[in-house]
Amino acid sequence: MRKMMAVLPLVFVLVLMVGCAKPPQDAVNAAMSAMDAAKPLASEYAPDSLQAAEDAQAALNAELKAQEDKFALFRSYKKSDELVADLKAKSDQAAADAAAGQEQAKNDASAAISAATTALTDANALLEKAPKGKGSAADIEAMKADLTAAESTIADANAAMEAAKYKDAKAKADAASSSAASVSSQVQAAIDAKKGR
Repeated sequence: MRKMMAVLPLVFVLVLMVGCAKPPQDAVNAAMSAMDAAKPLASEYAPDSLQAAEDAQAALNAELKAQEDKFALFRSYKKSDELVADLKAKSDQAAADAAAGQEQAKNDASAAISAATTALTDANALLEKAPKGKGSAADIEAMKADLTAAESTIADANAAMEAAKYKDAKAKADAASSSAASVSSQVQAAIDAKKGR
């Protein structure tokens, strides 16, 4: 009986050592690092994928906390392993989607700048053909100012492109295109009106 009493604490310690499961910390750290790496680009170019990864991160954190709050013998990290794998996969997906989104935004911005440049060239050429006469000088000067502003906006778009701010570059290029198209429309209307007389 005494021998059994002496062995019992050893058995208890052994059970504790076996039963105290530990969180998969290395895998958790790797998944969190993947999430942190994906976040800056994904927040701009893949917000939906980032949201999925953030949801997976929240689920993992909740599960880790739930296990931590349990008595050591009852902790199990089987579900945590699955959630870690899910977070890693969704973080990697967010990073891939962000890279693809950034490339698409770059292509869109480049096309928009090209279109704006063409629109500006066309508007300047058309403005040279604008009917000149009494009362039109002020209008022509105003349109020239609009085109100068559009040219400056295109320069800003190119600067944004160089800084990898592709959405900003596209917005500026679209604004310049709109200004140039407006001038072209006004000049064409004046030319048509003169022809109609």
